[in-house]
Amino acid sequence: MTVNPVHLAIGSAIFVLTLGMVIWRPKGIGIGWSALAGAAVALATGVVDTRDISTVWGIVWNATFTFVAVILISLILDAAGFFRWAALHIARTARGNGRMLFVLVVLLGAMVASVFANDGAALILTPIVLEMLLALGYSPQASLAFVMATGFVADSTSLPLVVSNLVNIVSADYFHVSFARFAEVMIPVDIVSILASLAVLWLYFHRSIPREYALEELDAPRDAISDPLTFRIGWAVLLIVLAGYFAAGRVGIPISAVAGLGAVVLAGVAGRWWHIQIPPALGRPAKAKSARGAEHTQGSRIDVAPIVRSAPWQIVLFSLGMYLVVFGLARAGLTDVVATGLGHLAPHGSSVVALATGYGTAALASVMNNMPSVLVGALGIHASHVAANPRETMIFANVIGNDLGPKLTPIGSLATLLWLHVIERRGVHIGWAQYMRTGIVLTLPVLALTLLALAGWLHVIG
Repeated sequence: MTVNPVHLAIGSAIFVLTLGMVIWRPKGIGIGWSALAGAAVALATGVVDTRDISTVWGIVWNATFTFVAVILISLILDAAGFFRWAALHIARTARGNGRMLFVLVVLLGAMVASVFANDGAALILTPIVLEMLLALGYSPQASLAFVMATGFVADSTSLPLVVSNLVNIVSADYFHVSFARFAEVMIPVDIVSILASLAVLWLYFHRSIPREYALEELDAPRDAISDPLTFRIGWAVLLIVLAGYFAAGRVGIPISAVAGLGAVVLAGVAGRWWHIQIPPALGRPAKAKSARGAEHTQGSRIDVAPIVRSAPWQIVLFSLGMYLVVFGLARAGLTDVVATGLGHLAPHGSSVVALATGYGTAALASVMNNMPSVLVGALGIHASHVAANPRETMIFANVIGNDLGPKLTPIGSLATLLWLHVIERRGVHIGWAQYMRTGIVLTLPVLALTLLALAGWLHVIG
């Protein structure tokens, strides 16, 4: 494939305009419709053709529906009080030690991100942490430390599993990396990222964290559980779904089917779909239901319909539309440019390959958004035709760069933009300049240590 200057210029202009609409979100226009509008222009101008639609859909469908299902599971569990219960538990575990609380919040964010994806950690856990800090009487400066830490760790530790980040799913699907192989490589790397994130966050924020807080200001964790049945069943669903992820690849089942089934089961439990009101038989008076029984079947039921409506369905349209626009750029020659650069890296050793690929894709993600940039990186790796070992290093470095790179700028990921909107609505303002100053200081060292850990671990496991 050679560079087509005209198509590259047109494709670049379409991409910039499309990304601008996605970021600024004109009133009443969802991100999915904005991306589809860009794709329609790309089709009309010949940057892509109708045959590319099926190609791109084949790349994104499994990743997109897996992501929606995981977020749906997290929203149902949030409605049952799962995350508030967890936050209150760690607050009590810290026993009034403010700095220990900071450490435990970071670790909780890492655990939530690994299972419920980065968006789940950033958008669900952040408001809960803010509510907890408000109850403890924390100052705005102290609250900012926790809020920034929660938002940062949501992305920096979304490495261990395929489902931990939409970027991971897209890359694993494209290169046919099994769930088990992904976990084998990335769980140890994620541990390094967690420790590195905790270290830089501590160095940056520890002076603004109060040493003590009043435990008596906190509710009991059990009081946070609004639906005990969904809460209990939720644990079982999570374990079964996680086991299903590992088994799915061996029998050829897409992980979106596993995640989707888990979401349906949990929604059924939350909505008590088995509970059907049957009219009493003629001539037989209906048995009175005890107050406790009525409360169990009616009062504790979660209204699932609005939760399903609030799931990120626009991501389905966004994935197809934006990836069509990016695919047009790739066809116009961007893939060749990336592939040539990656080809020059291959002979220079795994550490150089990991660092250069990771920092390159992180820079791309910070200005391009990580969803388009991961596809650009994947297409470039595929076209580079390098040997197996540097190729695998590039594949995982591309994931790391696109997971961590978005923290450099507010436009690096949709999750960051939504996170900023969420905290703004709760009275915490972080300007773009302040965000970038903090993001650069925090991200660059964590990214370096994580990429070096990747190179070292791949050398160990072969």
